[in-house]
Amino acid sequence: MRAAEIRDDLTDILVTEEQILHKLDEIAAQVASDYEGKDLLLVGVLKGAVMVMADFSRALPTPVPMDWMAVSSYGAGTKSSGVVQIRKDLDTDLHGKHVLIVEDIIDSGLTLAWLLENFESRGAASIEVFALLRKPDAAKVEVRSKYVGFDIPNDFVVGYGLDYAEKYRNLRDVAVLAPHVYQD
Repeated sequence: MRAAEIRDDLTDILVTEEQILHKLDEIAAQVASDYEGKDLLLVGVLKGAVMVMADFSRALPTPVPMDWMAVSSYGAGTKSSGVVQIRKDLDTDLHGKHVLIVEDIIDSGLTLAWLLENFESRGAASIEVFALLRKPDAAKVEVRSKYVGFDIPNDFVVGYGLDYAEKYRNLRDVAVLAPHVYQD
């Protein structure tokens, strides 16, 4: 796709890369303070959280281990099915660890609610959530997120790790995907 074609697929830029990086620095400073002296583990949810996790972990002032989990409730569509499938489990034993789940976005909250329950059953010392983006109007369940970058409208968004049919993840900003792209 050429840049002009990509621009035609987007309607609005909601959050710029500059705003994202500034927010990541701000939240990293808070996390560093909150977890000082604790055995912190960052857990990223693949694939969307890759960009957030990479930039967030680099913003932290101390080395912090990270692990990855791949779960799915979307398939190739734009709406969550609500049924969570583990596609790649963690390599790290969570017992006694202070887990910070790093998410790209909280949409319905169904997947995240499932993850919180799953991690609690594994004996983590504590579990908190950092979501770069949150759609308050899309929530189907209440999920407490200690750290939130930006609240955004209930639009279908792409960029900075977020995709539609595996495209647009590499965009540096978060933008609204034009309905003509995903509607039949």
